[in-house]
Amino acid sequence: MEGSKADQEKKRADCGELMRGGWRTREEVVLQCEKGREQSQPQSGGLSTSATIECGEDAAKHFAFERSYGTHPIDVAEVRRKYLDRAEARPDTFVRYEYRSHLLNQARQAIADYVHAPLETCVLIPNATTGIETVLRNLDFAIEDAHPLPVTDHDICSYFEQILEQVRKAHRKPKLAIFDTISSQPGIRWPFKRLTDICRKGGILSCIDGAHGVGQIPLDLPKLDPDFFVSNCHKWLHTPRGCALLYVPVRNQHLIRSTLPTGFAFVKKGSSDKTNNFVANFAAVATSDDTPYLCIPAAVAWRKRLTFNGQTGEDAIMNYNKDLARRGGKLVADILGTEVMDNAQGTLGDCAMVNVRLPIDLENITEEKPNHGEDIAGWINKTMNLQFNIAVNAFVYADVLWVRLSAQVYLEMKHFEAAGNALNRVCCRVRLKEWNKEASMQVIGGIEDKIGSTTEKLHPGWALPFQRE
Repeated sequence: MEGSKADQEKKRADCGELMRGGWRTREEVVLQCEKGREQSQPQSGGLSTSATIECGEDAAKHFAFERSYGTHPIDVAEVRRKYLDRAEARPDTFVRYEYRSHLLNQARQAIADYVHAPLETCVLIPNATTGIETVLRNLDFAIEDAHPLPVTDHDICSYFEQILEQVRKAHRKPKLAIFDTISSQPGIRWPFKRLTDICRKGGILSCIDGAHGVGQIPLDLPKLDPDFFVSNCHKWLHTPRGCALLYVPVRNQHLIRSTLPTGFAFVKKGSSDKTNNFVANFAAVATSDDTPYLCIPAAVAWRKRLTFNGQTGEDAIMNYNKDLARRGGKLVADILGTEVMDNAQGTLGDCAMVNVRLPIDLENITEEKPNHGEDIAGWINKTMNLQFNIAVNAFVYADVLWVRLSAQVYLEMKHFEAAGNALNRVCCRVRLKEWNKEASMQVIGGIEDKIGSTTEKLHPGWALPFQRE
């Protein structure tokens, strides 16, 4: 090794040691799946509803792997597998006389009960993005209409009211406001209840993007009473991807005339006596794998088994995740010597996600190549994933680099500690400007091979996840 490279490696070593342990080989994952299936003793379509599960290490035994896009327990995966087998064995019978006749309605009933809503107001869609697009493409907007949202100011409610006042003074009419329950970057909780009230009082339609809502925070949609609400189920409710809820109260269902894309049940204006075709529209949109929808009852039932500090079910899950996010975020901030994003009231962090500032001076790091903050964030995400097998979400907010971390029932403080130590090392490499020197880590010959080759160079002999014997 050349001298300069040796010095570089020494500097890397001074930044911190690679974290070991906690990884699972491919064989271990397969055995875990088989063990989970044996322990499940399938009942009611493949789901065991008896033994309780403690959040943390015990819950982790019920998952084959974990990633930031959301995952589901082995028990729920078995339920989906059974539906897939049934669909492939007799596709016409399954789609026409099982899925559409009663299975879909059972899934809709499960999610409707979960958010305390009437069945007729809830339909299932692939993801929250589809839901937002469906709402926007169905509404008619005139030239004079104003679209001041989404708004991202921290003082969101007062800023929202100020904008509405400015719009009205300009003799324009705001028609629709879109806002989050919990935003993605940064991962913070919005005052969506107050915003919904402001919209209602001001005669503005409220459309809540709850992509991270269902399963992470309590929701009572009739009590909240938005005009439209969408939320993924696969992110926090432990269903397979993609699965999401679109909630539209009956008073607004006439506004949603078409699905996205337009489905088989679409009815042209004046061509039918039906006054409301909302539910039928979403029952048959296009040819797709809708088995994730059918796993909602199994996911909800599985969650009822979880326990934490004497609590069970949703209370246990939500309190465990929120507590872990707060403590884990503080630990990572302490390791990095930075701080957690929050306000004095602590309302921004009232959820299962936490944002920690990274110890990187963007102005100094990118002086030769300004505006490369997003490139650095992308390099951090890829390096953490491919070399440390840790999924994080680094991003730039207000010209500062942050990282978003999520708590889940299968995680513990040791996982946040591992993430903090890995981030500390990666940030040191950023300060050495390696993000700009190293070749892009393209996945060649499969991600498993690339993970093995990149990590082996950094730490020979390190046991990798999915590493072949």
